[in-house]
Amino acid sequence: MAPNMDESYAAVDLGSNSFHMIVANWTDGRLQIIDRMKEMVRLASGLNDKQELTKESMQRALECLQRFGQRIREIPHLNVRAVGTNTLRQARNGADFLLQAHQALGHPIEIIAGREEARLIYSGVAHTLYDQVNKRLVIDIGGGSTELIIGQGFDTYQTESLYMGCVNMSQRFFDDGKIKAKKMRKAILFAMQELESLETAYKKMGWDYALGSSGTITAIRDVVQAQGWCDSGITLPALTQLLDALVAIGDSALLDFAGLSERRKPVFASGVAILYGVFEALNLKKIDVSEGALREGLLYDLIGRVHDEDIRDKTIMAVAQRYSVDMEQAGRVKETAENFFHQIKTAWELDEKNDLKLLRWGAYLHEIGLSVAHNQYHRHGAYLTANSDLPGFSRQEQMKLAMLVRSHRRKFPVEEFESIAVALKTPVMRLCVLLRLAVVLHRSRSNANLPEILLYVNKNRVNLDFPVSWLDRHPLTLVDLITEQGFLQIADIKLSFH
Repeated sequence: MAPNMDESYAAVDLGSNSFHMIVANWTDGRLQIIDRMKEMVRLASGLNDKQELTKESMQRALECLQRFGQRIREIPHLNVRAVGTNTLRQARNGADFLLQAHQALGHPIEIIAGREEARLIYSGVAHTLYDQVNKRLVIDIGGGSTELIIGQGFDTYQTESLYMGCVNMSQRFFDDGKIKAKKMRKAILFAMQELESLETAYKKMGWDYALGSSGTITAIRDVVQAQGWCDSGITLPALTQLLDALVAIGDSALLDFAGLSERRKPVFASGVAILYGVFEALNLKKIDVSEGALREGLLYDLIGRVHDEDIRDKTIMAVAQRYSVDMEQAGRVKETAENFFHQIKTAWELDEKNDLKLLRWGAYLHEIGLSVAHNQYHRHGAYLTANSDLPGFSRQEQMKLAMLVRSHRRKFPVEEFESIAVALKTPVMRLCVLLRLAVVLHRSRSNANLPEILLYVNKNRVNLDFPVSWLDRHPLTLVDLITEQGFLQIADIKLSFH
């Protein structure tokens, strides 16, 4: 389904160095950027020794998000997506910040894993500079991490996210602002060491040309071209000249390159060190620069979600195939769970789009743990779901999906729901109940159709209404439902049936 004319969308990227927001309209099948906002919040520098965000850094971030929120107040809620990256992955008090950030922006903030960040970056580059023929290496140096991706067209072949960015590398090697030759060499060697584990695989895969994205690489390009050291992109000789010039100047505060903003000066040397390390490790001679990055990738991903071209659906099918899921059984459970959902969605205040998708995914994946062992397979499945790289999914989404898999059988793990945000706890528990009931009713794994079963709910009371005498003719199902009554009672859910 194609998006409607003149729909507005917004993507917000809470990076470790800068917060970005782009607003776009979808017009005549094309995305037209109508506004961009960027503020250098430098969130990564706000992490203290305990890996907690300081009050000052959170306040700067919240003030920025309030300004962003004012700009996108009129955009439909489903057409906005905001994500946090490396620093929010690291912050131990991230949950407290996310709650306040939601209020400031007016939209929830999703935390994405490093490889998901890499996939979205590549998507942004691919949509900005489409090339179906050539294989490309994309490099993105952020504030807290560096992503390297090999892809072709819109497909990725290799994705990796390394814990080194211009902010945390600056704190580690240039914390006093001094740029000495010895410090620079240490920073470059550190970057090369981080790249060591992937360089063989990447070189074996190969690429036709390399592209850089993000503010760090754009700033480096602007400086080397303004200095006349190269005409396009960033070449190795130009990068070497820049490196020598930085050491000669010797102090971040004294940098005075045309094209370099005042705010980027404190982290510029560390960004150059990372890029030089990438050039050295991967034997690069030149890279071009793309204006597209994570936020553009977010926008195109969001359009797909809104209009039923959701990469998460493809991911679920790929995971089910990888773990040899019995798709006939998964399909039976899915259909029954969907039927129950539609009967009670209003009474239980469940969302037709997001909650129903989560329930479907849970039905498809509830048995993936059988690939590990039958004993406790719901626990194995939950671990696989929570800890796998699932393209398209945020950490919060994976956690909710893992809870469905974990809770679909046996004792209801009430205590484990404490890890889920309060606002999400009740909807996820209710989806678990629907999935559990569907699983119980299909325990025989039979292809025989179930009769029409009516489901009624009133808060924590759940009633199943079967055709007359059907349970008498299916005594095993009756016993299973009686057992399920006890399991649900632990979660203060009263199940009745007749």
